[in-house]
Amino acid sequence: MIHVFIGPTLPRSEPLLAAPGIRVWPPARHGDLFATTICEGDTAVLIDGVYHQAPALRHKEILAAMGRGVHVIGAASIGALRAAELASYGMLGVGTVYASYHHGDITGDDEVAVGQAPDGQWEALTWPLVNLRSVLRLAQDAGTLNNARANVLLEALRAVYYPQRTIAAVRAVCRWQGESSFALWLDEQIEREPHFGDVKRADALTAVQTALSGRPLPAGARPARAVWDTTYYRRWSNAWAHERVDGLHLSTEDRLVYQQVFDPIFRETWAAYLEYRSLHPAYGPGLPLTVRLAQAAGNTLSADRVFHPSIDLRDKQTAALLLAGETPQDRQAVARYAAALEQARTTRPGFSKGAVRDALTRQLLLRVWKCPEQYFDAEASARGLVCGAHAVAAAKPLVPGLLDEMNESTTKKETAGER
Repeated sequence: MIHVFIGPTLPRSEPLLAAPGIRVWPPARHGDLFATTICEGDTAVLIDGVYHQAPALRHKEILAAMGRGVHVIGAASIGALRAAELASYGMLGVGTVYASYHHGDITGDDEVAVGQAPDGQWEALTWPLVNLRSVLRLAQDAGTLNNARANVLLEALRAVYYPQRTIAAVRAVCRWQGESSFALWLDEQIEREPHFGDVKRADALTAVQTALSGRPLPAGARPARAVWDTTYYRRWSNAWAHERVDGLHLSTEDRLVYQQVFDPIFRETWAAYLEYRSLHPAYGPGLPLTVRLAQAAGNTLSADRVFHPSIDLRDKQTAALLLAGETPQDRQAVARYAAALEQARTTRPGFSKGAVRDALTRQLLLRVWKCPEQYFDAEASARGLVCGAHAVAAAKPLVPGLLDEMNESTTKKETAGER
């Protein structure tokens, strides 16, 4: 399967994108390459991506995709920029824009940036600098501009902030620079050929054709796990782990946190997980947890206070162990809590989970756990949450849903009392 991430550079209606074996995606953003539908042996053609209105696709995400056997081609826009940055790791760059980045002829993100339509159609509303460079070169070839005038005009156009660099702005800059004849020439060329000077489009088409050619992509060693498997990457990977269960599309991380907070016997679940990790470590020989604990701390501390292994929620065995006590009712509750959090975000201006007060979250956890204040850190650790501060941070997304349930319960009791 060929996964093509496009937006303003190529329209979804481009005939080439209708070829068998192509799946068209919107502009790439943080998290897209975690999709379970992008598999080993597939090719991802990265052309367009967002980075102003949403978090951009991270380099580590691309490296991780290549590490699991996905071929990645970059061209035209942010794809060309990422390919130039990651060429030494095996990402394949295609086209003029990529070559310009790779050779250092251009360096800035603003070279390929465009303002986009806000209606989800991803239409480009402004001109990128790389296309203006192309047009200015063509104008010199046609004798409309000389090199000195073209350079002056380029610097004047570069000074216009990229979301404001519309064709009207380009014409205005040309007039201010005394280049009305060039502006008229450009309008004539665009009228004849709507894609005149559009080097981004040409590169994007080349990249898709490369993926479709059937020729094997250049072979290279997959990036070593140590290159991309960082603490931050694991956080992103867990945050984007989702699964459809009981007809519900649920975050695996949300499901785990719900168990850590509400399962009365999650202490036992976490102890069993620590035992499993001790017997099946990533490196070195497996040992019973009691033996490993004696070696590490002389049995002076509990295992949960000594060992804090990283969790990979995309690993099916890990998820199965940690969610062993989950019930269908729990999954329904996870969906309700996620809906309550989303409602809070949409109905309360400025709300975010980070805005939930620490003291309130701590108070609710103490109430749920029926835990004395002095044992709060120990209880959090025994549930795999490391300490009280981490437990508070992890539980904040649950607070709107928990408060809704508490208020509903209070209302029902008051209603029953009135009867």
